[in-house]
Amino acid sequence: MPLELDESFRPPAWLGNRHVQSILPSLAVRRSRLARRLRPVREASRALLLDCGDGVRLQAFHASHASNGGSALAGAAAGAPDPARSRVAVLLHGWEGSADSVYVLSLAQLLYERGFEVLRLNLRDHGDTHHLNRGLFHSCRLPEVIGALRCVQARFAGAPLHLAGFSLGGNFMLRVAAQAEEAGLDIARVVAVSPVLDPEATLDALEYGFRAYHGYFIRKWTRSLRLKQSAWPGEYDFSELLRMASLRRMTGELVRRFTEFASLKDYLRGYAIVGPRLAHLRVPATLIVALDDPIIPARDLERLAPSAALRVVATRRGGHCGFLDRLSTWTWAERRAAAELDGAGSGAAPMPG
Repeated sequence: MPLELDESFRPPAWLGNRHVQSILPSLAVRRSRLARRLRPVREASRALLLDCGDGVRLQAFHASHASNGGSALAGAAAGAPDPARSRVAVLLHGWEGSADSVYVLSLAQLLYERGFEVLRLNLRDHGDTHHLNRGLFHSCRLPEVIGALRCVQARFAGAPLHLAGFSLGGNFMLRVAAQAEEAGLDIARVVAVSPVLDPEATLDALEYGFRAYHGYFIRKWTRSLRLKQSAWPGEYDFSELLRMASLRRMTGELVRRFTEFASLKDYLRGYAIVGPRLAHLRVPATLIVALDDPIIPARDLERLAPSAALRVVATRRGGHCGFLDRLSTWTWAERRAAAELDGAGSGAAPMPG
């Protein structure tokens, strides 16, 4: 798959390292520096439960421009925007992130400032949602994400959806876009930042690469599994799984016990987007990737199926979901994603003052 090399992202020397880029943007220091700027979208957001079909419910947070502070999804109340005239953006976090991850909130604020109705979606068992659904999250639960988007689309009748995702969330959104026509979804555009391409390669990178990532995800996943076990007492006992302390072994055990997949390899292939997965993509889609990403190997970009609807925009640096040039404002990727979704297309959005 040919890529466009964008040289406009030039971080200062102290932010040049790919691990600094991957770790620093999500730390508390950046969240605290952005707290005031993110206040409008947080204060405008209302929690929703979306009926995804088959008894599955997913949580979202909707920031509306309704003058009464309510949600346009609740109906055409006085002062609420006309659903058919609204521009609707749905944002999705990465694995063990949430709708409140700073990168999601940052892009949400940028889009909210541009007049979008913004929904931040939580995947199953992410955020504080472990109690909502009996079944355990795994990365092949695409139908329920499609169901959530159908629910949003039904309430914003006539308004095409603008989708954005980060890491695993980007992978989900691209898979949704590839099935948009058969799923009955009207999608205007998709932007995926550092999306998971080949899950097996990503698992290898986490297992055998910089150990800080492996430890980070073990801690986050362990906490999530304990919350799930607590929410469904008697349904789950993860004691043996948690003793493994290996992402590969834990994932293999999860697949064996809680999915229909015959093997770990089959499961990982189930949500890969390399190979033919995106060959019939018709929705305009932009991938924003860094060639130095320590978690998503850039070599896998060559294995994406060519599609006239797909653009790959690459920077030399940026790490994984990083693209940070200053601590106290939006990242380069967030600005670029907002510009793409807003229809600017060819370049990064101006940096807000």
